[in-house]
Amino acid sequence: MFVLHATWLCNEAPGRLCLWAEDSTRPAVPPRRPGRPPRVRLHPFAATHDDVVTLAGDAGVKATTTTATLRLPTRGVGPVASPELVRDNPDATGGALQSASWQVPALELDADLALDVLGELADVDAVCGPSLTHLAVVARFARDLATRGRVLPGLDPSGPRALWRPVLTGPDASWARSLALSMPPSLTTTATDGHLSVWADALESLVDAAVRAALGRGRLDQGGRREPVRRAWLGALTGFERRFDAADVGGLAQAIEEWQRDAVAGPVRALFRLVEPASEPAGDEEVWGVQFALQATDEPSLVVDAEQVWRARGALPGLARRVDGPQETMLAELGKASRLYPRLDEALRTARPTGLPLDTDAAHGFLSAVAPALATAGFGVQLPGWWSKPSSRLGLRLAASTPSQPGQVDSGATLLGFDALAEFRYQLAVGGQVLTTEEMAELTEAKAPMVRLRGQWIELDARRLAAGLRLVGRTESATVGELLRLGLGIDEGPDELPVEGVEADGWLGELLSGRSEHRLAAVDVAESFVGRLRPYQSRGLAWLDFLHRVGLGGVLADDMGLGKTVQLLALLAHDDDAGPTLLICPMSLVGNWQREAARFTPALRVHVHHGKERARGKDFSDAVAAADLVVTTYALAARDAAALRKITWRRVVVDEAQAIKNAATKQATAIRSLPTASRIAVTGTPVENRLADLWSILEFANPGLLGPAATFKQRYATPIERHGDDEAAERLRRFTGPFILRRLKTDTSIIADLPAKLEMDLLCNLTGEQAALYQAVVDDMLERIASTDGIERRGLVLATMTKLKQVCNHPAQFLRDGSGLVGRSGKLERLDEILDEVLAVGEKALLFTQYAEFGAMLRGHLTGRFGREVLFLHGGTSKRERDVMVQRFQSDGATSPPLFVLSLKAGGTGLTLTAANHVVHVDRWWNPAVEDQATDRAYRIGQQRAVQVRKFVCAGTIEEKIATMIRDKRGLADRIVGSGEQWLTELSTAQLRDLFRLEARAVVE
Repeated sequence: MFVLHATWLCNEAPGRLCLWAEDSTRPAVPPRRPGRPPRVRLHPFAATHDDVVTLAGDAGVKATTTTATLRLPTRGVGPVASPELVRDNPDATGGALQSASWQVPALELDADLALDVLGELADVDAVCGPSLTHLAVVARFARDLATRGRVLPGLDPSGPRALWRPVLTGPDASWARSLALSMPPSLTTTATDGHLSVWADALESLVDAAVRAALGRGRLDQGGRREPVRRAWLGALTGFERRFDAADVGGLAQAIEEWQRDAVAGPVRALFRLVEPASEPAGDEEVWGVQFALQATDEPSLVVDAEQVWRARGALPGLARRVDGPQETMLAELGKASRLYPRLDEALRTARPTGLPLDTDAAHGFLSAVAPALATAGFGVQLPGWWSKPSSRLGLRLAASTPSQPGQVDSGATLLGFDALAEFRYQLAVGGQVLTTEEMAELTEAKAPMVRLRGQWIELDARRLAAGLRLVGRTESATVGELLRLGLGIDEGPDELPVEGVEADGWLGELLSGRSEHRLAAVDVAESFVGRLRPYQSRGLAWLDFLHRVGLGGVLADDMGLGKTVQLLALLAHDDDAGPTLLICPMSLVGNWQREAARFTPALRVHVHHGKERARGKDFSDAVAAADLVVTTYALAARDAAALRKITWRRVVVDEAQAIKNAATKQATAIRSLPTASRIAVTGTPVENRLADLWSILEFANPGLLGPAATFKQRYATPIERHGDDEAAERLRRFTGPFILRRLKTDTSIIADLPAKLEMDLLCNLTGEQAALYQAVVDDMLERIASTDGIERRGLVLATMTKLKQVCNHPAQFLRDGSGLVGRSGKLERLDEILDEVLAVGEKALLFTQYAEFGAMLRGHLTGRFGREVLFLHGGTSKRERDVMVQRFQSDGATSPPLFVLSLKAGGTGLTLTAANHVVHVDRWWNPAVEDQATDRAYRIGQQRAVQVRKFVCAGTIEEKIATMIRDKRGLADRIVGSGEQWLTELSTAQLRDLFRLEARAVVE
């Protein structure tokens, strides 16, 4: 296994990408040598040059091989492995964490090659580290800026060198700042200062490369009469050679600066707000208006209308620190804007311009042409909300007749699916509402580019109207897949008229109704199924069976613990004689599927295709022929894809479908290539909130449903994720909803008999020793933070956060001195008290910690304290050991261990541990979703008792303050702590001092 990392080098112009990798198969640390160790050592488990070249693909061959010196986290005598690398490194576990220099075999790529590599990470046969993933996002942003023309040509006098620079205003500036603040520290492991400038150099270099890639080999018009230096500069703006020959570029640099001065927004800009006519105009003429205002560039919500600007005698409230003369600024901004919109000269002829009246034709021109030009130039623009919505334009609605619904599908042969033909007729619509004959006649007679219809303004395109009228009533045929893609907007309607909806009768109508599982006829549960399905599970079975019978795939995305496994086993029992089903899951869940199948469907013949001794060739074919369910892992599905493709599967099921969220990987490609009559993806994660994952998972379940990835990104991912387009999000939910079944435990209409879950924050006090250590860590941080900035400052804050959490757990964890545990930690004393009560009544508990080393300490302490066996699961636990632990904990015997310590990362998902009805989060990850996942190991179907969830928080410390923030703003929790604890690093020093301050009530001796 490889983990690929990136560092950005900006010691040259333009910057360069440095790639290196960790290799899990290499030995951890070489034997120690006598004498003083060298100051810079070779990284012990860094991948070789050949491996890095192979991982980088075609661009790697063109790159420069080098040996880079990086500052990396180090403990003891060895570097600390990145969290993505699964390996044991015993010689790097002792001692304090520090930073040391290590040499690694690496590749250096110029910005042009880097852009190619970062755009093809989906094909990399390695895990991408956070630095590389972050740079890939920066590269996509750079391509987006280049595509939208948000760039300007520039000049670096040193060299001299021609380059393209990004123009960051409005949402682009906000997005750039978010990316800069979330930059992982590993991106600048070679930088000595100016870490944010490293990020800025990366963006600028990648933007320059993106523009050159878009221009290709074309040349800019250099003009025969231009000065030689200008011709040389223009020529260097294309191709891969940035430098050009010129004796003196001072005059050119000054001219470029003056030319571009207006392109860089100042602290205040003009805002143009289009106001539509009143609903009841005073006369026959509809009067629109453009109102003027001043807007703070860095705070768009701060707007001062022109009337207030002219009434002000001095500085304006809110704008005082940004501009001295608001009246002069208003006139200057209107003057600049008049170059793009000459009609503003009419307003500038007045002494105090406040706005500009427009008729309907002029208003349409402003909406369609002027407003985009002003916004691109950096001015503020506010338009009526309906203008940007497709519902304000003419479109089509399709009324379809569903193909006949088949009976049960025989041995993998689908009778319908996306290729089934359906007849449909066109209807003219606005906002999804079909127009009447009278309304169509009214639109035909209208002569304006915009008209009111049903109380709403719409754009009236005469060409579209004529095309729509020609289509109304016409009957045509299309496949079900084509109809769905038309409705989703992936495929264009005729004459570029958008399709705003599809109505259908029969089974297609049921499918498009949104909650089709409620309307489907119940399916009889097979007699071979042992158990009873809950009502929502019966509906899930009917939905799965219905999709299979009509040849479509689906995504079963029920909440964790609602019994997705049970529903699938009931489906297999329902048609267990119709051919083998292939189920692909993570290795950790193979045993779970074996146990659940034996429990609920004992008659089901299960074959596990896993391990070195797995069946091959004819033995494998014979094993499949004798099985109803074949279970294998994702890794083997890719490795043995050729053998698996020789079987025509009844269905292919992928469990924990996040494993194929990257559709371009070899693993996902291999799984999609398996021949089958039906596909089912299973995941407990709400895929509708992760658009890239949604496309990939649905591409597996229903190939082609969402169109090409690039089209989906352009029409849905970017508008929704970057611009918050609610209408695009609703359209996507409406058309993908029929293929995704998502039910939540919190919905009482789904499940009303799940036992209660009582969650509580338990305040623990610090001991005197903990308080002294806590204060020492805070004092050290505040003393050092005054002299740091950028990435170094953020790293210091995160390191301080980790130290304080360790102090709150136990001094021995922080000091790493192997000292005793008893009597030194308020949390440990409180944990002992709780477990005394749990064990006294014969109950069991799960104890979660994010630190594996603290988990080992807890296991030792609790074993000695209670004289009972304590299980401990962490990232290094093998599958066999994991399965044995789960089985023993779930058993009822006297030898069953009552306490289970789990590291949050290793034990927070994929386990059923309903024998416990107590969950203790000893320390906090500060991400509610992660904690909820861990709690759901016990709080799930099969739990018979109320579950008590205790979350330890040290009073008067940062733990209590963050817990309060999350509790008060639970709905914003993902935004606050969505990327772990990175948000802490952006607080001011005063805010950090207040957040980290130890309050007097923290210690109660």
